[in-house]
Amino acid sequence: LGVILGVMPWNFPYWQVFRFAIPAIIAGNTVVVKHASNVAGCGILIEELFREAGFPEGIYSNLLISGEQVEAVISHPIVKAVSLTGSEKAGAAVASAAAKQIKKAVLELGGSNAFIVCEDADVEDAIAVAVNARMQNTGQSCIAAKRFLVHDTLYDVFLDGFKKGVETLKAGDPMDESTQVGPMAREDLAIEIEKQVEKSVGMGAEIITGGKRKDAFYTPTILTGVTTDMPVFREEVFGPVAAVTTFSTFEEAVQLSNATEFGLGVSIFTKDTKGVAAKAHLFNEGAVFINAMVKSDPALPFGGVKNSGFGRELAEDGLKEFVNVKTVYIK
Repeated sequence: LGVILGVMPWNFPYWQVFRFAIPAIIAGNTVVVKHASNVAGCGILIEELFREAGFPEGIYSNLLISGEQVEAVISHPIVKAVSLTGSEKAGAAVASAAAKQIKKAVLELGGSNAFIVCEDADVEDAIAVAVNARMQNTGQSCIAAKRFLVHDTLYDVFLDGFKKGVETLKAGDPMDESTQVGPMAREDLAIEIEKQVEKSVGMGAEIITGGKRKDAFYTPTILTGVTTDMPVFREEVFGPVAAVTTFSTFEEAVQLSNATEFGLGVSIFTKDTKGVAAKAHLFNEGAVFINAMVKSDPALPFGGVKNSGFGRELAEDGLKEFVNVKTVYIK
């Protein structure tokens, strides 16, 4: 298509850019990237890495601009399409600007992924994965497991193990490689998490561990007694907070999983892998991972539905997002 604009986030400042830029370039495009302002240095380094790898000048370029200037870039005739990874608010603004110019957009927005532990699950395996699925990157990930739906017969065992796993995470300096949980990216983000938790507690949720904030650090937190109307269930919680609730039947688990405005991914732990795979279509998600946490992998199409956005990155689907699928007919 030509020049593709990428508007990229801070939470995985290298991988997010690579997974947008490399498929777009492989397909024959060039890219310009507006990276998040708090990781501008990462954007500059990425441009240097493209040169070092032997890419021609201009294949990848940074735009050191503000968010307010993005709409002007989208409207420029040289830009043919845009891909954004970020918040719902930013996605709506970029999609609107692209639509005004009749230009294609791919949006990878937030998520409120369910993590379902079925009655026949290997509960110890589920616990081990659950801790990492929620707390990786201090919970600041769109694909992190955020809502834990546990069969009522396994609830006590799962909760006990999950609590122990969360409480043994090492908190500290993010520059120390042994640190497992650090401060959040900004203090205002930690304050927002604090508000979501406090409001949910006011509605009846119970904190069984964590729930404390100091500046930008928010302690890894587990909430129980969570209902679908609470902020920690209904909204995206972009930090180290896990909301736990129970279900009695698989149909109820599907209903709870779908009871969100997001549709990025779901993890399901079960021994009946074939049976659950046959029911994957019941979930309003872009990805269903069975006995594994949702991940972003170059071989797998990545993206969601509903408020999680539209379009796909990576794999064959991602390679074809920014191409003109052309019909040539000869009689």
